[in-house]
Amino acid sequence: MHAYRSHSCAELTKANVGDTVRLSGWVHRIRDHGGILFVDLRDHYGITQVLCDPDSPVFKDMEKVRAEWCIRIDGTVMARDESLVNTKLPTGEVEVFIRDLEVLGASDELPLMVFGDQEYPEETRLKYRYLDLRREKLHDNMIMRSNVVKDLRERMWAQDFNEFQTPIITASSPEGARDFLVPSRLHPGKFYALPQAPQQFKQLIMVSGFDKYFQIAPCFRDEDPRADRSPTDFYQLDVEMSYVTQQDIFDTVEPVIGGMFEKFGKGRKVNKDWPQISYKDAALWYGSDKPDLRNPIKMQIVSEHFAGSGFAIFAKLLETEGTEIRAIPAPKGGSRKFCDRMNKFAQQEGLPGMGYIFWRDQGEGLEAAGPLAKNIGPERTEAIRQQLGLGLGDAAFFLGGKPKAFESVAGRARNVIGEELGLTDKDSFQFAWIVDFPIYEKDEETGKIDFEHNPFSMPQGGMEALMGDPLKVLGYQYDLACNGYELVSGAVRNHSPEIMYKAFEIAGYGKEEVEKRFGGMVNAFQFGAPPHGGCAMGIDRAVMLLADEANIREVIMFPMNQRAEDLMMGAPNEPMNEQLRELHLRAIPAED
Repeated sequence: MHAYRSHSCAELTKANVGDTVRLSGWVHRIRDHGGILFVDLRDHYGITQVLCDPDSPVFKDMEKVRAEWCIRIDGTVMARDESLVNTKLPTGEVEVFIRDLEVLGASDELPLMVFGDQEYPEETRLKYRYLDLRREKLHDNMIMRSNVVKDLRERMWAQDFNEFQTPIITASSPEGARDFLVPSRLHPGKFYALPQAPQQFKQLIMVSGFDKYFQIAPCFRDEDPRADRSPTDFYQLDVEMSYVTQQDIFDTVEPVIGGMFEKFGKGRKVNKDWPQISYKDAALWYGSDKPDLRNPIKMQIVSEHFAGSGFAIFAKLLETEGTEIRAIPAPKGGSRKFCDRMNKFAQQEGLPGMGYIFWRDQGEGLEAAGPLAKNIGPERTEAIRQQLGLGLGDAAFFLGGKPKAFESVAGRARNVIGEELGLTDKDSFQFAWIVDFPIYEKDEETGKIDFEHNPFSMPQGGMEALMGDPLKVLGYQYDLACNGYELVSGAVRNHSPEIMYKAFEIAGYGKEEVEKRFGGMVNAFQFGAPPHGGCAMGIDRAVMLLADEANIREVIMFPMNQRAEDLMMGAPNEPMNEQLRELHLRAIPAED
């Protein structure tokens, strides 16, 4: 017999009754039933109930065993009484009578229990992550993550993609986040950087003559943490293709991601037709470039109904150029209590409040109620109701000003309204491509033109587009939104040196600056670069959605805490003086 096990803790069935078996695993739970010890023995695969009574030669040793001890047992498989069968376990029809025991690893008193669903502080969970990972929910999340990565690889291979690995130590390249710098021992005073993404390398792979590339790529960014973002490193499905249009990339990626969500989504619906929504429309309709389309609410511009109206705040506001009034329809939200609650939400978001109208029946037919209705009169409120398609028992909320100032709050209000009124379909994944991103923006204070989004995207219209108003230039850039999260980001690349120099010139970067920052890629483009494009999907975020988790740390094996600290390994830590001397570095104490 094998030194540790003849079967896993998920294998034994009624067919094994009478067999002598060997199992190894952790003591999940111990129950003492009148001198008979029942133990749930757990390994990676599952749980088997084993038992021991005073007739067993190792009964006294078993009495010493505690939760999370790692043990090996030899025993005889017995059928459970029909009334005691556990249908929730694959091994629920049998149990093993223990005849021999070996303690493989005793456990100290546990800082957190593995059995059960007790909540523990994050600090405890991260410090003892190896215990936290033994818990069923987290263990299942990690297995799902492994299977998702396997599935993605198989789907990419099936489309004739090649997997290539790109460097982990490279040059610093400003790509929107802070680099992690690595000092060079051989070149004192100089630094490498960990790649924020394989962006430049995967483009160079296309220039090198390879047609379809992908990689499960580690990326490193020194960022402030969020619930859906790791503060240090993350993994993405990185994709690049040559001789493709934007639509070609969509057609390639949709079955990969859609198929993966159908396979691991636990029966939740996945929309088949992924709409393509312009960045401008997404901001207007949803207040976000990563809209949650499970919520059917679409915001609309209603400025004409307030211009010159009796509601002086909005009427005066509209006299300023670039301002508008937007409405958030709220089907079935027509109660003063709900409207007051949403007004309070707006105040908590830093706004003075949020105007509203709701429609009720006071016995004389449909009536518009609320402070706004009184100020603008029945004719204007009826026009608003007709435009928004609302009726009895419905409401609408209103925000005004320059869109950039209130869009994000409007978007959050839309999400809250959808949640509270039960409009958001929780049992689905809703995907949408956000397209037509503007390449440039103008600083309101300085008037300076700078990049608003990816500077390496090919401008729609090429060089000709760059000769006109830069604020009207759109890029072949796109994001894939799913349930309110950005899941994929990508672009058709600007592979023409002349167009790239011009694009950077508009933003105030001279040719020398471009060559200094991105010399490797720009130089390569001088030697016959093919049209190419691609994208990257955040694997951590995708698994977070599939596992129905609110925090990305629940799907990462060994995550950092909110302060970018590894409490288990004690990182970051202070280097030894010998290490600093070898690197010609000196640590300067932080100022209080």
